Amino acid sequence: MTKIGYLFSGQGSQFPDMGMDLYEAEPLYRAAIDQVQTTLGIDLTDAQQLNDPNNVQVAILAMSYGISQVLAAASLVPQAMMGLSLGEYSALVASGALAYPDALALVHDRSRYMAEAGAAQPGSMAAVLKFDPQTVTEVVNGLPDVYPANYNTPVQTVIGGTKSGVAAATEQLKAAGAKRVVPLPVAVASHTPLMQSASAKLQRRLETVPVHEWTVPVISNTTEQPFTSETLKATLTHQLVQPTHFQSDLEYLNHTTNVDTLVEIGPGETLTRFAKKIVPDLTSYHVDSVATLAKVQAELQTEVTK
Repeated sequence: MTKIGYLFSGQGSQFPDMGMDLYEAEPLYRAAIDQVQTTLGIDLTDAQQLNDPNNVQVAILAMSYGISQVLAAASLVPQAMMGLSLGEYSALVASGALAYPDALALVHDRSRYMAEAGAAQPGSMAAVLKFDPQTVTEVVNGLPDVYPANYNTPVQTVIGGTKSGVAAATEQLKAAGAKRVVPLPVAVASHTPLMQSASAKLQRRLETVPVHEWTVPVISNTTEQPFTSETLKATLTHQLVQPTHFQSDLEYLNHTTNVDTLVEIGPGETLTRFAKKIVPDLTSYHVDSVATLAKVQAELQTEVTK
């Protein structure tokens, strides 16, 4: 029988009008989207509100949760889950650790805290491609105002910091042999100390959020270990100012579970592409539309019900 691991998309892969076909076709998905208006007063069926950059984090969480509910109704049960950055919130909701309305309000506030931190201390990020992550770390750690931010794959590491810090690091990395350092279209340096004010606000905000028992492991980007009820809030707080370790998380999932199939839930295929570089022997799918959902249901539900 197929053993499934879920990967929940982070911010950056969103696309215009995402999920509207699912909203029309799937009642469980529709209920997840409608809950956003009930909880936050944001109507994600309205294209202007759905595509508003201020609503991106909420929209991705809602899309991801809605898809996870549809898959659960199809009797797909993951052995483990993980997400990239924001995607961890989707995983924690899908696992039952966080109640969906609570997470919507929390992520809405998290988005605002990050925007405020970015406005107060503008940041920059760049992807270092086809270059050893350890070398990236050594170069960056020797420079001011720039930090490793995302250890995505063996050939992609993202750095972040001030604009001058990232510019200086880009020069040093190219001098060290990096062929491509690609600036990212962002104005905040996520997962670096530039997010300290957002992290402090999030820490206080998390004090009001109930944590529930859950059974499917959710692996943390920050600790590279499964979340526990005791560590969950501190880990989410640290996540904003410490680097993510998607590669290590996926290797952990691969080595400690019997997962043979990965399903990326949420917009785009970024994590699927990462997975093909990290664990190429695993079968992978992604779900962000009626067509991709139908493919997963046709191929995986058959296996599950054998």
